[in-house]
Amino acid sequence: MARKKKKNMLREIREAQMLSKAELARKAGVSPLTIARIESGKPCRMDTKRKIILALGLRLSDRAKVFGDEDEEESA
Repeated sequence: MARKKKKNMLREIREAQMLSKAELARKAGVSPLTIARIESGKPCRMDTKRKIILALGLRLSDRAKVFGDEDEEESA
């Protein structure tokens, strides 16, 4: 039985802040392609997640709000 992966909320949070992918990418110091890949559900490194969370003006403790329960699945 496959584990159901919770979709990340990056796109919804980015759009709620009225940021384009390019704007968020610039603030986070990553490429717009990276943002697009993450929004489509591809995995990314912890450092990339940290940069994105901080660029959104959130706390690192808000990681689960942005990226769902991915990290819990990785450590299981």
